[in-house]
Amino acid sequence: MTTLTVNIEDKKTEKAIKAVLDAFGLDYNVAKDNTKRPLSKSEQVMYNRLKRSVKEINLYKEGKIELQDAREFLNEL
Repeated sequence: MTTLTVNIEDKKTEKAIKAVLDAFGLDYNVAKDNTKRPLSKSEQVMYNRLKRSVKEINLYKEGKIELQDAREFLNEL
């Protein structure tokens, strides 16, 4: 018996490989890789901005802060 390990990045390719294995009548197992890659610098910046925005929205909902009016924001630009 031979065991092959194939790392597939997208669902379309995964589906095609499964179809080929099924066509050959081969038994296979699918294991999901749950490891997360580290964020790039630009992704980390975006993540931090979104996280801060969510905190501000929650504070607004709790009545702890007032948000700037959209017109005021656009006038500052």
